[in-house]
Amino acid sequence: MLAIIELPEATYHYHRGRFGLEDPDLEWKTVIRSLFEKHEGRYGYRRIHLELKAQGYIINHKKVQRLLRELKLKCVKFIRKSRYRSYKGNVGTVAKNRLNRRFHTSHALQKLVTDVTEFKCTGEEKLYLSPVMDLYNGEIIGMGMSKRPTLDFVLDSLHQALPIIGNRAAYRTTIHSDQGWHYQHRLWVKTLKQNGIFQSMSRKATCADNAAMENFFGLLKQEMYYGEALVPYEELKLNIERYVHYYNHERIKQKLAGMSPVNYRIHASQLAA
Repeated sequence: MLAIIELPEATYHYHRGRFGLEDPDLEWKTVIRSLFEKHEGRYGYRRIHLELKAQGYIINHKKVQRLLRELKLKCVKFIRKSRYRSYKGNVGTVAKNRLNRRFHTSHALQKLVTDVTEFKCTGEEKLYLSPVMDLYNGEIIGMGMSKRPTLDFVLDSLHQALPIIGNRAAYRTTIHSDQGWHYQHRLWVKTLKQNGIFQSMSRKATCADNAAMENFFGLLKQEMYYGEALVPYEELKLNIERYVHYYNHERIKQKLAGMSPVNYRIHASQLAA
């Protein structure tokens, strides 16, 4: 029979002898499943492989990919796009585009980006989010949330970031936004000037000029909002706060050498010292 199916006798006896044996990858599967569940299905095989390396495990990324497939664990999130538009024409000062899509920087707090995005809650309520992000490591250093897209909640995120800029920035800071009315407002412009911060704005109707912030919004919504049931405002606010803390302190990035934004900043400062 082996001759008919062209199966070597040694191969047949090898596999027959392994029947009933414990899965040799059982320990790996347990660790991988634990990491997958810890990050609530947000990690694919690349990030799980980086996480394993950071914990001292030695394993090939292809094996991680194979074991995830065997465990039927897949990083899949329902994706849907929505975008809040705050542009109301020229209602104040429109700054030039200083950033000009140069999103990379090797200096902390040299280039910051900000924007406003919208979430739906239960009933007729909405939540508006305004974060300030450092392009050096992608860290969120200020964040305002409100039921209405007022000027105050945008200024709140800026005021959270100002002490950090004042204490840690080694170079003059530039903050980039779109041409939304909040960022043209005299109070926003005045606050930046008083703190010696350059202002930069995207060109009209060109969201690619602020792609770094748009990417963060997409990631945030993909990993904790889309595909989930709508919740009341206070619950969503708490969920976003938890996610941003997770994003800053735990969620690793390949471009940050497999570290989270905060860990990368701390690691870099230790090397500089």
